[in-house]
Amino acid sequence: MRYAWVVCSLMIVLTAACSGTPPSRAPTDITALTPNATLVKVVDGDTIDVLVHGRKERVRLIGIDTPETKKPNTPVQCFGPEASAFTAALLPKGIALYLERDVEPRDPYDRLLAYVYLADGTFVNLEIVRQGYAHALTIAPNIAHSSEFVHAAHDAHAADAGLWGKCSG
Repeated sequence: MRYAWVVCSLMIVLTAACSGTPPSRAPTDITALTPNATLVKVVDGDTIDVLVHGRKERVRLIGIDTPETKKPNTPVQCFGPEASAFTAALLPKGIALYLERDVEPRDPYDRLLAYVYLADGTFVNLEIVRQGYAHALTIAPNIAHSSEFVHAAHDAHAADAGLWGKCSG
């Protein structure tokens, strides 16, 4: 399984490198964008609840996968509680957020799919991977930032950051 992830990651990086297009970036001045959501709670490391236009939405962070802590019939995975705690520390209740959408608006569980930014421009999805709390998870057609996530996961793995240094396999 680990080799499949490495091969898949390499294919994504090579595809991006050979496409001739630069990797996607966060909006030039994210601080100039008006927040469009408010955090209600962190569900786990890669899922949050937000208010958007007065409506509560469950949001799945695009492009990342943290170890499970709340999936039914699945044991708590190595570094799952730490990933959830990191996301909670990064996103305190009530914080204003900017949600960026990609091609597919929702997943099969009807969760809103989004890239999440703080008012200071911090790219939340990327920071979670960069600090070693998540794997990169590319699911087409939502691939706007996939090469960034793959590079960040590679760097975290090389540095034994977070789950990479604590969880075998």
